[in-house]
Amino acid sequence: MTVTDEQRTIVTAPAADPAPLGLAAFALTTFLLSAANASWMTKATGDAWLGYAFAYGGLCQLLAGMWEFRNRNVFGATAFSTYGGFWIGLALWALLVAPKAASATAATHDLGWILLAFAIFNTYMLLWSTQTNAAVFGVFLTLELTEIILFLGNFASSSGTVKLGGYVGVLTAAVAWYASAAGVVNGMGGSLSLPVGGPLMRPRR
Repeated sequence: MTVTDEQRTIVTAPAADPAPLGLAAFALTTFLLSAANASWMTKATGDAWLGYAFAYGGLCQLLAGMWEFRNRNVFGATAFSTYGGFWIGLALWALLVAPKAASATAATHDLGWILLAFAIFNTYMLLWSTQTNAAVFGVFLTLELTEIILFLGNFASSSGTVKLGGYVGVLTAAVAWYASAAGVVNGMGGSLSLPVGGPLMRPRR
């Protein structure tokens, strides 16, 4: 008796939880850009985020998203893959498009449209994050505020509003780092753990 391809079942072991990596990559890159937006990098170029937008916030988040697909986590796969693409796209825009902008206003309006588009995406991810845990919900909530403040500031060419967005972005990075740290230590199965809270809304069974 032969077993056809349609009858054969291949079982693969799940990957380790990639969420702590994705959250850490998001947190660090967000922190670097937000520190520049908050005008903290007065003695630096302000472009420290660029390389990490490609290598860490971009590539590592994209990899985390692919591993979440393997783990059948549609929320994590969508979130990490999208924001990995966000960082790569933003870095490409900063290097290739912004220098050729007709004016500074045109460049800031570009940023406004980019951030508005991702705020729309983040809105429904914020809603669905209520079914994960409080730490992840906190990441999407602070990120939502950051994106809204920044797209308003860029459309209005308001440096003060962008600076405020930088402060909220630093808070977003801190919350993401906490969620990442919790994912690492809780996944190790040792005696130490960090609370992440339960879901605000119970997912349907």
